[in-house]
Amino acid sequence: MSLTLDTYRLLGRSGLRVSPLALGTATFGTEWGWGAERDEARKLFDLYVERGGNFIDTASTYTDGSSERLLGEFTRDNRESLVLATKYTTLRRPGDPNSGGSHRKSLFASVEASLRQLNTDYLDLLYLHVWDFTTPVEEILRGMDDLVRQGKVLYVAISNAPAWQVSRMQAIADLRGWSPLVALQIEYNLTERAGERDLIPMAREMGLGVIPYSPLAGGVLTGKYSRDDLTATDAVSGDSTRKNFNLALGTVTERNLAIADVVKEVATELGRTPAQVGLAWTLRNPGVTAPVIGARTPEQLEGNLGALEVDLTAAQLARLDEAGTIGLGFPHDMLASDHVRRVTAGDLRIETRR
Repeated sequence: MSLTLDTYRLLGRSGLRVSPLALGTATFGTEWGWGAERDEARKLFDLYVERGGNFIDTASTYTDGSSERLLGEFTRDNRESLVLATKYTTLRRPGDPNSGGSHRKSLFASVEASLRQLNTDYLDLLYLHVWDFTTPVEEILRGMDDLVRQGKVLYVAISNAPAWQVSRMQAIADLRGWSPLVALQIEYNLTERAGERDLIPMAREMGLGVIPYSPLAGGVLTGKYSRDDLTATDAVSGDSTRKNFNLALGTVTERNLAIADVVKEVATELGRTPAQVGLAWTLRNPGVTAPVIGARTPEQLEGNLGALEVDLTAAQLARLDEAGTIGLGFPHDMLASDHVRRVTAGDLRIETRR
């Protein structure tokens, strides 16, 4: 069934309505060596909003703050209609150890900076961006709750953190009456499915909406990379900075290119682009609320939005699932075995409805 950007979904266990695709704005600004200049970024923003989109994703340090500053300009006339999500914890001033991290000082200073840059009185959604392994969870949760009580933040969320810490935080928030986490942002796509082991099941159990970033694996699933890139050592003209960034991250591998081949095969069958098929697979996962899509040109964004109209058959979904499947590991594989089923339930047939 085709979707539209105004086919809104509830975010986690909140009543907040968000579009099924979020607009990522790490491409707003060119400070990182790629991205869109102001006028082009405005076209991206307008296209998304005019199509009914309301879920905008940024962070305090994206493109050295340009992303938030541009959004502050673009949202001047329709702020209340949008769900603005930003993040804190990444270092805002090199050399200042307290300008980054998950602690209270970093949290409050980053939020104040985001409010100024976004030209707004409140943030709809605030993520802890990157887990720092040092700040006590009670300090984080209490700081977030204080910001909610002050009206500077409406909802809180988390990204890039271990599942056991997230579930622990949610339990503490519930027990102490603090603001619960409503969303979990993770890297998730056909080549990166580790979230299926614990993060996505945990999110469903604990009431967090899953917001995948990099749903196209840094461009690998679009078909822009080939086997020649496996041995490439020199910068490539045009998209060299972004391409070298992905090569350095290790996303261009033989396994991932093989998965991309299956995506291209399905795209050919449907008369769609590989990007649309890769996005559609993530978009239609029942554990996912809204993948974050990024673009540098209106044409790229228009193409990505076409994923909303892609209908994958059961056979095509099965092929895509098989191409990128991973082992869930212990204890999941053991608990799913026939032996464990026999010793825990015998011949009984027990239907689960979760």
